[in-house]
Amino acid sequence: MTNPSDKARFYLEQSVEELNELERKKIFTKDEINSIAKRRSDFEHIINARGSNPSDYARYIEYEKNLDALRRKRIKRLGAKPTGGGQKRIFFLYNRGTRKFSGDLGLWMQYIEFARKEKAFKKLNEMFTSLVRLHPTKPELWIYAAEYFMDTQADITNARSYMQRGLRFCKSSETLWLEYAKLEAMYIGKIAGRRKTLGLDIGHTNEVAGTDGDMIALPAITAEDVNPSMGKEDGVDEIALQNLASAPVLTGAIPIAVFDAAMKQFQEDPAVAEQFFKMFAEFEQLPCLGRILRHILDYLKEKSPQAVQAALCAFHIQLLGVPSTSPDFPSALRNSLDLMNKTMENHPELKGGLSESVIRKLLPLLRKSEDLEPLLRKALSSTLRKYCRLLEEAEGGTISSGDAIVDLIESLQRDGKREDSQLLIGASAKQWGENERLRQLQISINT
Repeated sequence: MTNPSDKARFYLEQSVEELNELERKKIFTKDEINSIAKRRSDFEHIINARGSNPSDYARYIEYEKNLDALRRKRIKRLGAKPTGGGQKRIFFLYNRGTRKFSGDLGLWMQYIEFARKEKAFKKLNEMFTSLVRLHPTKPELWIYAAEYFMDTQADITNARSYMQRGLRFCKSSETLWLEYAKLEAMYIGKIAGRRKTLGLDIGHTNEVAGTDGDMIALPAITAEDVNPSMGKEDGVDEIALQNLASAPVLTGAIPIAVFDAAMKQFQEDPAVAEQFFKMFAEFEQLPCLGRILRHILDYLKEKSPQAVQAALCAFHIQLLGVPSTSPDFPSALRNSLDLMNKTMENHPELKGGLSESVIRKLLPLLRKSEDLEPLLRKALSSTLRKYCRLLEEAEGGTISSGDAIVDLIESLQRDGKREDSQLLIGASAKQWGENERLRQLQISINT
């Protein structure tokens, strides 16, 4: 069996030619070359020893990254011919480290991020394949791989493939199902935006095929659909546009198929259905949003008509597609609030959560108050204060503390809804201005 010293010597010998070239081109001095060789020898003996760990590889790699950065700067300054070895050596160390510690996800993530930075797309494809093969039951890895292919390469086919294969191993992961549906919604947004830019009509009648076994049968759509190729003469690849026009993406059929498959997996759980509804509702500009949300609401009404989730979804959908400037808006708002009040009467134990849902819905409407009639703006402000009091009563049995409101403000900030949180701070200042946490939040937004 080869001992650690022999292994270290073997790997060190592979870098001798590289060091000689660096010295010959006067990129590093002889003393610096000796120092580099000494440091590499120390690292090699450490990582080849029996008690080595992933952090040893991480330190070695960090040293090589710094060394490579210095090499690049000196080559640029001296105007010397570039020498190879730096990037290749780092990849080689990452490869050795992930082979030896295949279960260490931290090292794998560093490896992937480095490859992404270096735009080593072929290596990334191989790395993702190896990673999910080693850790097939970790849904976050399937999601990460799918997001990479969609965001970096605009490759919906590969992204969708990772999501579907992930669901074979992680069927009970609610997060994976939601992220898959979110991926499809994002894809629709990209396609709709592209078609709008090109001035193409939106009209699709094709539907998605049924499911087969563990897979959700969906149409094969490629990166060309996201970014159709630009031709030299016409400017747009007509074949790509024809393929796009025949795909059922803009109808919402694919997200609906994912939702239906998820409901079978989660035994028609209304709480999961509501999570899908909330996630899709974030995509306000989606052309098929109404169809998707109404499908979920119809499903809840059929399967769980008495569930509070059905009422919550119905509340949100009342205002769908009704601009605040529309003459129909006041009646739509009144109907939605009447529905919520009735639900609170039937489920007093859920008053807090229901009140929070109303507040979250009212805040974006009030942010656009300059477009509203004065009377409607006043009514919305009064309604907001009412549900803030109801939230406080539900959470603490009193409206004097303001802690529940502060908790909601902080939740809005964590969700990235800074404008909504600022509006709620202003609306709550008069009622709960003595709350120390609220005062600190006021100070933070004013500085």
